[in-house]
Amino acid sequence: MGLVYMRYELLRTLRNRRFFLLSLAIPLVLFFAVASPNRHVRDVDGTGLSFPLYYMVAMATFGTMSAMLSCGGRIAAERAVGWNRQLRITPLSPRNYFRVKVITGYMMAILSLLALYVAGASLGVSLGAGDWLKMTGLMLIGLVPFAALGIMLGHMLTPDSTGPAMGGGISLLSLLGGVYFPLGTHGFLYGLAQYIPSYWLVQAGHLGLGGNAWSAKGWIVMIAWTVVLSGLAARAYRRDTGRV
Repeated sequence: MGLVYMRYELLRTLRNRRFFLLSLAIPLVLFFAVASPNRHVRDVDGTGLSFPLYYMVAMATFGTMSAMLSCGGRIAAERAVGWNRQLRITPLSPRNYFRVKVITGYMMAILSLLALYVAGASLGVSLGAGDWLKMTGLMLIGLVPFAALGIMLGHMLTPDSTGPAMGGGISLLSLLGGVYFPLGTHGFLYGLAQYIPSYWLVQAGHLGLGGNAWSAKGWIVMIAWTVVLSGLAARAYRRDTGRV
């Protein structure tokens, strides 16, 4: 039952133009709109990085967050039409249901990453194979708390409210995480960002730019957010399914 549902969900997602627009098209459009005019900039704010390289990683963070949170939109839509209630009377377990949602989110995130990598290469971005792999691997690990957040929001919000809530949430997380501009090494915003998962997702992307892997603090913050958001997601699910 789990494999059948996974196949169905993956095919349904691939055929959904709205999710492709949010997860793939928007990051690509933003990347080309901003990076193309600045393709000859070779040092962004003293980082020593070319603008296309820096902004490719920024949009990769934005795109993968959007992809993972999109699972919440699908859950909210299914709740509205009673689809998840129908699934609960089948042999499909809640664990397999959420596992499929997370896998679907990861599929969209990987597609978004690949699309942005190709776009970056078209503007001259060049990295070693090891750098591509290290950056991608740590970014995929950094998406775990966002998967839990998407599930939580999917069981708390209506389909009409998921768009504004997730759009605003992604924009805020991007701003506080340093997606749009470097946060420097001191100041209030930098201090706050140290405790926000989007900041460490950005740092995962910077691993491919010559940056360092997560510190112990980074791992602790990401694990803590994963545990808290997973607990809240489970609570939201039990509360939602417990309604008469």
